[in-house]
Amino acid sequence: MANSLLSPTIITREALRILHSKLNFIGNCDKQYDDKFANSGASPSGKIGPSLTIRMPNQYTIRNGPTLSTQDVVESSQVLTVSTQKGVDFVFASQDLTLTIDDFSERYLKPAISVLATNVEADALNMVKDVYNAVDDNAATFSYKDFANGRRLLNQYLAPDDDRVGIINSGHVVSYLDAIKGLFNPQESVARPYLNAKIGKVNGIDTFENTVLAPFQSGTSAAATGYTATLTGGSSTVVMAVGANTFNQGDIVTFSTVFAIDPETKLSRGYLQQFVVTAAYAGGAGNMTVSPTPITAGAAQNVTNVGAGLTVAKVGGGASALYSQSLVFQKEAFAFVTADLVDVSKFGAWGARQVMDGISMRIARQYNITNDTVPCRIDLLYGYKTLRPQLAARIIAQ
Repeated sequence: MANSLLSPTIITREALRILHSKLNFIGNCDKQYDDKFANSGASPSGKIGPSLTIRMPNQYTIRNGPTLSTQDVVESSQVLTVSTQKGVDFVFASQDLTLTIDDFSERYLKPAISVLATNVEADALNMVKDVYNAVDDNAATFSYKDFANGRRLLNQYLAPDDDRVGIINSGHVVSYLDAIKGLFNPQESVARPYLNAKIGKVNGIDTFENTVLAPFQSGTSAAATGYTATLTGGSSTVVMAVGANTFNQGDIVTFSTVFAIDPETKLSRGYLQQFVVTAAYAGGAGNMTVSPTPITAGAAQNVTNVGAGLTVAKVGGGASALYSQSLVFQKEAFAFVTADLVDVSKFGAWGARQVMDGISMRIARQYNITNDTVPCRIDLLYGYKTLRPQLAARIIAQ
């Protein structure tokens, strides 16, 4: 009986299975927009082109009393662009197609897809720099209380109860397991972290260890920055007074007297609103950009006030600190999409394109007559966007 050959479709499906198992951040991002980039053959970025405009939820104010008081609905949107192509290339011989899929996977796919998954996940995790809410416990060891405070921030910023996810870096996992070691129990729900390093559900949040989430390198400013600033309502630009210290993209700052509010009642939360620096600031007097844009009135109000001469403080550690961070979020905070690359099999080439859980992958292989080799390539074309950063919180701790 002749050996049956592995088809490109079988190999692509196996590659997607391996990829999916290694993407616990991307795998939990919102991928509902992915089908908008399904390929019709006209464009490598899908039938709508490389960009998609996504409408954000509308916000409203409340009327008091019986008298009608209409309000203008101000719709906002964001643009998600698919423009990043990553792939992994290798060579295998034709006789290797006679292997079982398990053997082929062990020899070729697992090593190749592992490095592809790590690099795509690391790229997407740059969205963490867009998150402005943070639990600042940088002077202490990561604890269960830090995680609970992350959940508190999700609640206070109205994150839906479902599809909540925690991504904990490996150092924080060690601290967490040490903190709960007295709870060891052979029952699966308690023993899982000890047996297979999967954290499971913590406070209603599906929690995973993530080895790719990198420490954050902050700017040269200390917690006491030495700056004062002017914050203007409706503007993301902060006018910084004279100073020498720098801020990196992703640094989190507060401004004295500028308090966070409840998104619905508009009452002060009693703590300062946190802002994230959206572009590196080289220091000195000048303009620094932050998110969220401070708004002091109307349905989109997010702070109690703005003003001049505000003291600027940095969240999360000292000057030029490299600090460890984890993340909790609701999936609507981040979007990740892939576009269908052209399926080269329709041109007679050995290849296939498959989609699994919103991730599209293409594999192709063709004989190179010049070098007498048969190279194989696996490709992803993708994009990502932080849509609602208020539905996420960073946890900064040792």
